[in-house]
Amino acid sequence: MTEKSGADILIEALGDLGVEVVFGYPGGAVLPIYDALFRHNAAGGRIKHILVRHEQAATHAAEGYARSTGKPGVVLVTSGPGATNAVTGITDALMDSIPMVVITGQVPTTLIGTDAFQEADTVGITRHCTKHNYLVKDPAKLGNTIHEAFHIATSGRPGPVVIDIPKDVQVATARYTKPGPIRHKTYRPQVKADQSAIEQAVDMLAAAERPILYTGGGIINAGPAASQLLCELARITGAPVTSTLMGLGAYPASGPQWLGMLGMHGTYEANLAMNKADLIVCLGARFDDRVTGRLDAFSPYSRKIHVDIDRSSINKNVRVDLPIVADVGHALEDMVRVFKARRHPKPDLAEWWRMIAGWRAVKSLDFAETGSEIMPQRAIRALWEATHKRSPIITTEVGQHQMWAAQHFGFEGPNKWLTSGGLGTMGYGLPAAIGAQLGNPKALVIDIAGEASIQMNIQELATAMQYRLPVKIFILNNEYMGMVRQWQELTYSSRYAESYSDTLPDFVKLAEAYGWKGIRIEGNDQLDDGIAAMLDHDGPVLVDCRVAKLTNCFPMIPSGAAHTDMLLASSEVSGEMDDEAKALV
Repeated sequence: MTEKSGADILIEALGDLGVEVVFGYPGGAVLPIYDALFRHNAAGGRIKHILVRHEQAATHAAEGYARSTGKPGVVLVTSGPGATNAVTGITDALMDSIPMVVITGQVPTTLIGTDAFQEADTVGITRHCTKHNYLVKDPAKLGNTIHEAFHIATSGRPGPVVIDIPKDVQVATARYTKPGPIRHKTYRPQVKADQSAIEQAVDMLAAAERPILYTGGGIINAGPAASQLLCELARITGAPVTSTLMGLGAYPASGPQWLGMLGMHGTYEANLAMNKADLIVCLGARFDDRVTGRLDAFSPYSRKIHVDIDRSSINKNVRVDLPIVADVGHALEDMVRVFKARRHPKPDLAEWWRMIAGWRAVKSLDFAETGSEIMPQRAIRALWEATHKRSPIITTEVGQHQMWAAQHFGFEGPNKWLTSGGLGTMGYGLPAAIGAQLGNPKALVIDIAGEASIQMNIQELATAMQYRLPVKIFILNNEYMGMVRQWQELTYSSRYAESYSDTLPDFVKLAEAYGWKGIRIEGNDQLDDGIAAMLDHDGPVLVDCRVAKLTNCFPMIPSGAAHTDMLLASSEVSGEMDDEAKALV
């Protein structure tokens, strides 16, 4: 068997693993890998490299690719600043359970620890923001390490894995044989649930008078079949369904049992139903602080079932009555099967739905409109009306526009909503849209952005142009860092410290400078035509939609408050909410 360089072993292993796209940026410590990739493709290989303009963008593009396709995203960056620039995206992927393998160059092994040029302790830096990481010092171990890294990144709770490869290891030679199925000595996630726990969960569901299915991104990660099983479980139990930000699309927004998103900017009906439920079935979510609000006031009347493949997430934030460690897709399959096998009658939840109807009647997502000024909620709804039949993939940056998109853009299926949830990373949306477009070449991909967030990675306009990607960007431009300004208004007596964007670029001219089409929308009378013009153009388009500057994103649960302390669109409506809550609960 012929020996190969470490760089050639890496590229061959990536091919064996079915990798189609690598997002990266070259540098001295990875030049042997880039040369191997060049030779691989010149010989007919099929690994496409996407040259981003910043390493953070490479990681977010890999996240968008992974989230929209279900395949792991792959990143290749150099040592030192290349690796450290990738840390934000690596952490983002860890928080949101995105499968990603990040390959970083490192100085030669003889120079490690000497503060050599572009040296950084990548393994030490990423130890707490990866699922696992490696420093490979022997080319003979490189092939197995790569295969093991992909196994870890994609099995159990998905997440990012870093492989740090010194330059001399990339040049040194060894033999490579494609390994068989990976069986790690200690990492063996529990996929199937304990049968007795499934049966207990089904009995609790059948007996509950006020159940609610609380769903999260774990259902998306479990694949399309898990979303179908969720719909079936909802149908046979009659229980209402709500979701975290990351779980949107697991249950269709048009479904009759859909309550909308819950949590800090969730709907009134979702949060009140969580508060007054007698049984919460948590499926692939983690009871994070944006969902629970004040912990000692969270759902005080309910028993709680928690299904999660990550054992460490169970009882981490909220004590539960029935923990089930399993892949949520398998658990849903078992729950549906057992519910039907036991011939449980469909529970009578008429009184529960009557209460929910009262909360729904409040119409907590309604908003006032005056004159020709575009309300941001109206812009999102107009975008949905123009595109929903095409089942677009929506990415977002982070801020008010993100929450308005979550509230007003209804998702009918999984893998269509790509956003930064746990870390809340500004600059995520554009590179994520690029990754999603590469993974779904025929799809309509739209990044809903804010004028502040889009500038975090705006250089990636060049990446989209280079690879002829017809990505659309729809900026809600209110000239503020909107969510920061909202918090300053509500909690800092409207002292808008550094939240106003005093000097903004002309986004239309900026788009044109990069070769994109630029469109500006300045009033309601231009909204529909502007969106139509965006959709009619077959290349990349940036839309600068000027919206009301001081609109706040409601509903909102203030930080540290309970679900019953929601703030709504106006003080008058908030007063009505309080009365309604008293009448119903």
